[in-house]
Amino acid sequence: MVLKTTLLAGGAFLALVSQASAQTATSSKSEDTRVDEVVINGAYTINSRVDTATGLGLTLRETPQSVTVITAQRIKDQNLQTISDVVRNTAGVSLVEVDDVRNVFNARGFEIKNYQIDGVPLSWSLAGDSGETVVDMSIYERVEIVRGATGLLTGAGDPSASINLVRKHADAREFTGSVSATLGSWDKRQVEADVSGAIRGGTIRGRLVGKYEKRDTYFDRQSTEKNVLYGVVEADLTPDTLLRVGASRQETNPNAAFWGALPSFYTDGGRTNLPVSTNTAANWAYWDTTNTNYFANLSHTFSNGWKLSFNYNRLINEQDSQLLYLYGTIDRATGVGLATWPYKSKGKTTQDSFDVQLHGDYALLGRTHEFTAGALYSKQDSDVVYYVAGGANAFLPATSIYSWDGNFPMPTFSSTPTQYTDNETKQTGAFAATRLNVTDSLKVIGGARLSTWERSGVNGGAADNYEAKNVVIPYIGVLYDLTPSHRLYGSYTEIFQPQNLRDINAKVLDPITGKAYELGLKSAFFDDALQSTVAVFKIQQDGVGQATGQVVPGSSPPEQAYAPADGAKSTGFEVELLGRITQGWNVSANYAQFEVEDADGAKVNTDQPRKSFTVFSTYKFGGGLDGLVVGGASTGATRSTR
Repeated sequence: MVLKTTLLAGGAFLALVSQASAQTATSSKSEDTRVDEVVINGAYTINSRVDTATGLGLTLRETPQSVTVITAQRIKDQNLQTISDVVRNTAGVSLVEVDDVRNVFNARGFEIKNYQIDGVPLSWSLAGDSGETVVDMSIYERVEIVRGATGLLTGAGDPSASINLVRKHADAREFTGSVSATLGSWDKRQVEADVSGAIRGGTIRGRLVGKYEKRDTYFDRQSTEKNVLYGVVEADLTPDTLLRVGASRQETNPNAAFWGALPSFYTDGGRTNLPVSTNTAANWAYWDTTNTNYFANLSHTFSNGWKLSFNYNRLINEQDSQLLYLYGTIDRATGVGLATWPYKSKGKTTQDSFDVQLHGDYALLGRTHEFTAGALYSKQDSDVVYYVAGGANAFLPATSIYSWDGNFPMPTFSSTPTQYTDNETKQTGAFAATRLNVTDSLKVIGGARLSTWERSGVNGGAADNYEAKNVVIPYIGVLYDLTPSHRLYGSYTEIFQPQNLRDINAKVLDPITGKAYELGLKSAFFDDALQSTVAVFKIQQDGVGQATGQVVPGSSPPEQAYAPADGAKSTGFEVELLGRITQGWNVSANYAQFEVEDADGAKVNTDQPRKSFTVFSTYKFGGGLDGLVVGGASTGATRSTR
């Protein structure tokens, strides 16, 4: 069992929630300056209507799936700096840290491959090697995580979860802002500003967020510098028409950057136990990433209450890396034995997405029901090149890991790039869904998506051509109110998920197919300030890629080969309690457990924790201690063995 308990700031953290402690507010923001219909019942809960799962604009309790929203207050209280920090602290969701930049997010035994920004589906590079999984949270208002398949909206019915990042909006009708400065461990220095304002009586509003961070890490010789800039303008073209345009850019530059993980075994078969500060990178290693996003949204509400919205999103992810990988086994006595693989590459992925959505209410058989329909077109171009290492210093054996100081000879990298990936991925889809209010207590949700997915070009130096046309992904959900505070729900959807994995013959694996079921109970207490969810699920999949331990022939650097596993089945349950217990006391507590096996009973995806829990709580004092907050957190996980 791997158990990690963290007490913030040595057992508790103390913070003044007034604008003291290196934070200055230029003005206050009144409740009536909010444009979005978001109701805060507790600092960690919301009753806003979200579209992440069904597109119908339902509250969390109306959505027949497990949903967690990480609010702005919780992001602040837990000091969640990146999306990876959010995943670490969310019910039933985990991550595998590949190295400094790359992380793989997982839920219910499978990798999370569905991501959205403001509800617009997007694609990330393999394991986020362009910095997508360390995107900074300073530009986002909240994060919505729906566990289970969301193919109705995202176009692929992967059964793990979908992560929707909700940007900060320009919602203040008067000038307001804050500036903060932070000093922390490992020589951390950070400055952040968030200012908003409006003109023309509040009909045109703007918001600008900027952040600079420079720090060392607990790894030897390693440092990171990060710059974040985000701006958005919102304009009420008419009382019923809203235009929103904006852009963001994040540059992250780690030096002496890891590539891969520490060696795990000695030559005698024993497991290594190296200091946590060990850094196998060369001093000349770096891994610079840039994430740029341009977006525009136009929405109009008709006189009958129906709403039509158009969205455009352009995402550009870039990486420029020069790395050294140490691999193999270590002699226990001397620390030698590792081989080296120097690598230099540049990559750029550009994705353009267009989507339109329509939703509103309609009357049928004397009752009012909800309907939504939409369409999406997305095109992604990926271009990655690498530079072959040569000269006398190329692929020299590593010196002893015990005395490794990063002063390793740098090879000569070719000035002529070699193409690694040059492909184009297109996705089109159309969906429709409705919620039938059969009775005051019984609601039925039904919908389907028609998707086409195409890829062509070169991946890993080999041909990468695949298409799946007119794939139908159905969705069914049922909710029944036992009492006004307790709601039973169930949902079913099918799974269709293309994979970016290759087999021993360098052929891309066929898409994953299958079915996902979920049953649960959602409850609310204290006027919805405290909410709970208990869910059980079952997932059946065919074609899940599993590592073979072999290498794809001709791949450079060496690429893991995969083989499809048929009959993979995941079953488990999740429990979550979230919100305000008493005035000033907020809590987030969850426990998740699952098991995933193939048709022969062999365990699948064993790098993911089978049992996990997270607890975080804060208490805000009143009276003479008004403004003082104390809190703490604890997390734990156990992994399965083969």
